[in-house]
Amino acid sequence: MFYELIELGGPFTVFRYITFRAAAAMVLALVACYYAYPPLIIRLKRLKVEQAIRKDGPEAHLENKGGTPTMGGVVMLAGITMATLLFARLDEPRVWIVLGVTLGYGLIGFYDDYKKVMEQSSDGLAGRWKLVGQTGIALAALGSAYATGVMDATLHLPFLKHYVIDFAELWTGAPDWLGWLYVGFGVFVLIGASNAVNLTDGLDGLAIGSVMTSAGTFAVLAYVAGHATFAEYLLIPYVPGAGEVAVVALAVVGAGLGFLWYNCYPAAVFMGDVGSLALGGTLASLAVITKHEILLALVGGVFVMETLSVMAQVLYFKATGGKRLLKMAPIHHHYEKSGWSEPKIIVRFWIISVLLALVALATLKLR
Repeated sequence: MFYELIELGGPFTVFRYITFRAAAAMVLALVACYYAYPPLIIRLKRLKVEQAIRKDGPEAHLENKGGTPTMGGVVMLAGITMATLLFARLDEPRVWIVLGVTLGYGLIGFYDDYKKVMEQSSDGLAGRWKLVGQTGIALAALGSAYATGVMDATLHLPFLKHYVIDFAELWTGAPDWLGWLYVGFGVFVLIGASNAVNLTDGLDGLAIGSVMTSAGTFAVLAYVAGHATFAEYLLIPYVPGAGEVAVVALAVVGAGLGFLWYNCYPAAVFMGDVGSLALGGTLASLAVITKHEILLALVGGVFVMETLSVMAQVLYFKATGGKRLLKMAPIHHHYEKSGWSEPKIIVRFWIISVLLALVALATLKLR
């Protein structure tokens, strides 16, 4: 919206620059969330919108986290949306794809949280219906992007110079419909990332800290991918218009900072599935749009680690007839059971997230 002001000339020409608008979006989202949370927390407590604590989770959570308001992700999504609509170019379809996935997954999480609060249960929306909703939204977003030419069917591999897998041309004379295999791959990435962030959201500030690190990394990746000169120099795919989604990425960072002020240990509010599912979808859509899908596994290595720990626990449990590989999954609960304090686990996972982000950015020169 503010981008249109450049036609007035003078000081308004500053809105021409993506870097300025992205930074402004981050500040706006931060300030909006910072001031919106105190009245929201009071309102949520009054309405008894409280986190349902699993009885099979760490014993300390029943005492320390019971009664904490949840669904705080609503404010983050509102802040991200407002900042994006004000500072991003609204004629760029990639912005709408990322924002659409974010809000769509947020709606699924909102309904899941609503069922948990109303039924006072930790079950919420059945997993199969959650998966159906996630698949439908991802397919609609990425399918429309591919069908309209906004997104191609190429997969670029990090560390390898000029190595590209084109799903639409896997062999000479391949049928056109093969390109839709890439859409299927993108759908898998969106669903996997969304649920991975959801699994990580088990300790105060753990998930949002890693989300902010990842979003900040993709803001850089989006900017260079959308800049022809930088993309050519760094030997990464040039994606016209991708720079605009850096505005969305930094809006996520700003909203996350505003939320973390109240979510840091001991948390005054939780984001709920409305936040975790949405933010996971945001990160994945940023990765797909900027053609850094594989790099998402490195940038979001904390989320991958959490997901793999759950998978390993389940497989080991079934293979050994009831034995446990970890004391509890996801792995952050294993460290809790091992005697680590919650702040220690959170900060160390944040450190890992920052290191992985730096390694991911280093790959831009290792091609």
